Amino acid sequence: MLAVKLITVGTLKEPYLRDAFDEYAKRLSPFCNLKTVQLKEARLPQDPSQAQIRQALEAEAGEILAQIGPKAKLIALCIEGQEFSSETLAAALAGWMQTTGELCLAVGSAFGLSDTVKARADLNLSLSRLTFSHQLARVLLMEVLYRSFSILHGGHYHK
Repeated sequence: MLAVKLITVGTLKEPYLRDAFDEYAKRLSPFCNLKTVQLKEARLPQDPSQAQIRQALEAEAGEILAQIGPKAKLIALCIEGQEFSSETLAAALAGWMQTTGELCLAVGSAFGLSDTVKARADLNLSLSRLTFSHQLARVLLMEVLYRSFSILHGGHYHK
């Protein structure tokens, strides 16, 4: 069974988002060994400069990259990433299941991910051209993963 590690920066603050996240985690349990790692968000002033944001993202990058094994496949969620259809992503997931023991997915803080993480990633993935909060992106990612596994296992969830 594929090990999936979801590495996120910051916590899910809203109870309804935590509930949705937990529901998809439960649904994923027959398909993968899901582990979630929540890292602390770097502290920034009220109106940070671009230099302060870059510095914070690099500090977070060190924490993110420390969670990734040398043979793990890394998928970084970022707005400039590649978009997939559900079927295409499911097919890619099937390939990753054959070639890696661990799939790591990184979701950054409100300011995203550093270029260091994106450069290390095997795939930069965008969930949509639309912009979502980093908290909602976690829930969407869980739904996308569940849908992909459902497609691969011939489930009725994907219609």
